[in-house]
Amino acid sequence: MINFTTRPEITGNFGVVTTTHWIASAIGMSILEKEGNAFDAAVATGFTLQVVEPHLNGPGGEVPLILSPINQDPIVICGQGVAPSLANIEAFHDMNLNIVPGSGLLPAVVPGAFDAWMLLLLKFGTKSLREVLEPAITIAKNGYPLVPNIVNTIKAVEDLFKEEWKTSANIYLPGGNVPKIGSFFTNNSMAEMYTRILVEVESKSKDRDEQISYARKVWKEGFIAEAIDLFSRNTEVMDTTGDRHKGLLRGDDIADWSATIEKPSTYDYKNYTVCKTGPWGQGPTFLQQLALLKGFNLDALDENSPEFVHLAVEATKLAFADREAFYGDPDFNKIPLDILLSDKYNNERRKLIGKNASMEVRPGIIPGFGGPVVVRPKGTTPESFSKFDIGEPTVARFDEPTPDELGGTKGDTTHFDIIDKWGNMIAGTPSGGWLQSSPIIPSLGFCLSNRGQMFWLDKNSPACIGPKRRPRTTLSPTLALKDGEPYMVFGTPGGDQQDQWSLHLFLRHVHFGLNLQEAIDAPGFSTAHFPNSFFPRETDIGHLTAEKRFPQSTLNELMKRGHKLKIDDDWSLGRMTAASKNGPILKAGANPRFMQGYAIGR
Repeated sequence: MINFTTRPEITGNFGVVTTTHWIASAIGMSILEKEGNAFDAAVATGFTLQVVEPHLNGPGGEVPLILSPINQDPIVICGQGVAPSLANIEAFHDMNLNIVPGSGLLPAVVPGAFDAWMLLLLKFGTKSLREVLEPAITIAKNGYPLVPNIVNTIKAVEDLFKEEWKTSANIYLPGGNVPKIGSFFTNNSMAEMYTRILVEVESKSKDRDEQISYARKVWKEGFIAEAIDLFSRNTEVMDTTGDRHKGLLRGDDIADWSATIEKPSTYDYKNYTVCKTGPWGQGPTFLQQLALLKGFNLDALDENSPEFVHLAVEATKLAFADREAFYGDPDFNKIPLDILLSDKYNNERRKLIGKNASMEVRPGIIPGFGGPVVVRPKGTTPESFSKFDIGEPTVARFDEPTPDELGGTKGDTTHFDIIDKWGNMIAGTPSGGWLQSSPIIPSLGFCLSNRGQMFWLDKNSPACIGPKRRPRTTLSPTLALKDGEPYMVFGTPGGDQQDQWSLHLFLRHVHFGLNLQEAIDAPGFSTAHFPNSFFPRETDIGHLTAEKRFPQSTLNELMKRGHKLKIDDDWSLGRMTAASKNGPILKAGANPRFMQGYAIGR
């Protein structure tokens, strides 16, 4: 059967780059054309995404990377910064807060992206710092066309910027007005910040490795850390509490943290080995869903059947309930991942998947492990909100980021996948430091991440806030081996949906034979039947949203089974990109939704 696709699956043998923005894809491919490897291309792509998708990521954000260098085992680079030393339960309780705000300076964690990019470039790249930074600097200086979602995001926080976050207004409201869709936009402050880093490192040394190492020092101990420290220490900003607060992040927090190289979490499924981050991210939920679903005969189904959607959703509910109970920073908690992925555990959990939709959040029980699962029904809120609440910053929908009744707006994340002619492959999900996260630091041209909102203020939770702890991030790139050989990298923006949409692509490719583009284009679906990772941490019991491109018979059967079905627009759910390698043949696909992501290759 020939499946519908919006565009061809890109095929070549030289290199493929696929990202959530066509300019970033072009920059990544340009590095490959200059004999850079996939890791050089990834760094240049990452810096470009910071410029062209400022509502989705920025220099003050974070990035997890998963990569497979040729003739080496896959690894993870953790670019998720940690909570400040001053961030503890008592500090928030002293401010009469029982939840970490979703915006402003209080949820700021150490910016992790830059050090992760530098570690990748130093250990695995070949190009100089200037070669991978100059494209982003040039675009920031000369301008790039504003896509509708950037303009809509700026419009949604226009009043906040004008009345409270005036340093943000200075950049994103040029002349005091919301810029127009398609207009070319510049961020000279960001360009000058990155140019200053280049000037300082090149004056220090002519050696490539020394320059990269010194750039890490400049960021962590030089003018970047100093500016962040002063701004966080001395500036009171409005946040979702309805009050103004100074930040907890300090220069010493930045100086004391470095990106790390780790082994991935893995799970064998059929003839594939899937690699994810550790349980400091939600990545292992993907593996848990596989462990549950392997007990069903998915090969007998098809990608649009109600049984496939039902089984996937019910497995998601169980895996994400376990995320809430058991996941956290393994440097501070014992995470029973071996049990969570074991046959014995999942054989019992699988029995909970019935014919009808579950209406409970049901984490497993593992004696000696786990913590409370807070279920706040959708529609309930903490006691106070700011009229400028920016709401959940990472969601399924991107076409209508207009303010809600609380002034809320919605943003997202970015993603890329790259494979070069030598067989190096990498996936990354840069995020955080959204323009709507917190005010711009004037001398730097960027704002800080609010990833700290993913912490709970409960000492019994493995995701409890604490000094030097990593927030349990939703960012979740994926790498899969096939028959023991590195085969595929893929991922998506989308917060809690990331390890749903990615799973659906993988299953459709593995079980139903869809190529990468077909699997990306297939009708999307997801559930929010578990505590949301973002402020205000609500749970939508029984929820299932699906694109209306599904057969009506499928939608009818899902409703009959008790799912609280929301039928969404035809092309609204998912922003997947993916790339694969089979011998010398490279392939890639990109999400057509919102007309922004593109794959390039030859």
